[in-house]
Amino acid sequence: METFDSDKLVKYELGDQKLYVGFPTFQSAEEYAAQNLGELVEVAFTDGNDNPRVTNEVGLVNRKLHFNVQAGPEYRFIHSSDPEFKDYADHLQEIQSDLREKSPEEIYITDAEPQMAEDPIIVLKNDQFESITSRERSKYLKHANVYEIGVLRDSNH
Repeated sequence: METFDSDKLVKYELGDQKLYVGFPTFQSAEEYAAQNLGELVEVAFTDGNDNPRVTNEVGLVNRKLHFNVQAGPEYRFIHSSDPEFKDYADHLQEIQSDLREKSPEEIYITDAEPQMAEDPIIVLKNDQFESITSRERSKYLKHANVYEIGVLRDSNH
């Protein structure tokens, strides 16, 4: 049984239903839905704001994924749960930089600590490192379409 902090979930009111997002894994969303009489749904944030809508545009439920970002062919978002995240983060620490004579750790990791603390995402543009951001902030970046797994429940549950 997977455990997570349900206090970190974000709740939205959609008519007479409540929508919860922010699950750390697909399995945690499945578990939450089962325990709380909810339905697993894909939630899209595609207007550059924090306005969710239920969709099936990228097939998160069928693919058993909890998060996906699309921002055009030149951008790629590597989520902390992606297998290549650790390898890429390790690679960033090895990059030498002349900027302000900071070490790579100071440039890429320390400056990004607020984002790293809340579910980090590495942003690549044309396969080159651009920045580190968070799941929440990715909704507002690069005209990104952000998709998360969510649980939809009737308000009376």
